Amino acid sequence: MTREEKTERTVQELFHTHAANGVGPDGGFMQILQGFIFGDVCSTGSLNSQMRELVTVTVLTTLSALPQLKAHVQASLNAGCTPVQLREAVYQCAPFIGFPRTLNAIGAMNEVFSANGVPLPLPEEKAEASREARFQRGAALQAPLYGDEIERRYAWLPGEFAQAVPRFLTELCFGDFFSRPGLDGRTRELLTVVLLAALGGADMQVKSHVQGALRAGSTREEIVCALVHAGAYMGFPRLFNALNACRELLAEEPAGAAQP
Repeated sequence: MTREEKTERTVQELFHTHAANGVGPDGGFMQILQGFIFGDVCSTGSLNSQMRELVTVTVLTTLSALPQLKAHVQASLNAGCTPVQLREAVYQCAPFIGFPRTLNAIGAMNEVFSANGVPLPLPEEKAEASREARFQRGAALQAPLYGDEIERRYAWLPGEFAQAVPRFLTELCFGDFFSRPGLDGRTRELLTVVLLAALGGADMQVKSHVQGALRAGSTREEIVCALVHAGAYMGFPRLFNALNACRELLAEEPAGAAQP
């Protein structure tokens, strides 16, 4: 299959329209964009269309690229993602990008849901909200992947913050969000890797969550595939920073060659 045929096939699947043909004020640019993302990147690696779209939605949420987010929420539905999967992919961004940007993404996502006749609010499974229950629920997910790394790393904080900061992370990130149904732990960890890569400046956290993704069951190839796919939206510098930060975890051969 030629690059043009791959592009047309993927654009049809995701957007139910034909690929760009060079017509229009920026037709040439759109041909380059679609040929690279939907012809080259989407045909490289093992991830299926649903997982690629969850990666894309996560990166666009992180970047606050709301017009493109709307387009890819629709594309995700066309590819077979469920509204609950999309909701969870967006919701779980909050501990990393903050609540304001996440709220903006939720608003954009819900507009697409409403346009598709998806009843809102989506079904919600209520979880025990007491602080101790949230902590225990979060610790049960966090400990197998990360142990007590955060608690030890921030033991130097003054006064009550030495315990409060690690506890807030456990309760919010893992207890409130990662414990929710709708996405399994393996998927959540993989999406967290691309989220942190898209943030930029979070190389230490990217490496930590690549380790977590491997422990959660993702393969090295799947992690690299997700990062390369995300690179089409976040750019090569952030892609290379993420790959270089965790090279020893992902390389199939010993590191040693010059890095890009």
